[in-house]
Amino acid sequence: MTAETINVDNIKAQMRKGILEYCILIILSKEDAYASSIISQLKESQMIVVESTLYPLLTRQKNQGLLSYRWEESTQGPPRKYYSITDKGQQVLSELDTVWKELVDTIDNIRSK
Repeated sequence: MTAETINVDNIKAQMRKGILEYCILIILSKEDAYASSIISQLKESQMIVVESTLYPLLTRQKNQGLLSYRWEESTQGPPRKYYSITDKGQQVLSELDTVWKELVDTIDNIRSK
């Protein structure tokens, strides 16, 4: 593996980490979900994440008032903690949507020069 490969992999990892919280809000804006379901949806979209990465983000977003949760009984084992986006979370998601569009437009502008 060359230094360039390692550097690119590191950049890709940092980019993914930077948008993971945004992705969580997007998923939860569509429907309430528990952690394993969020991970599955991320993986289906080629955003690979493990529980040890997801849980601290969910906790931080909950503590910031962006998410809330409730416990629901499960037919397949112990109760599940379902996360939902709050009104504040919806507002932040709307702002992030704007920022994301601006970033994409900026990159497209830079690439086209």
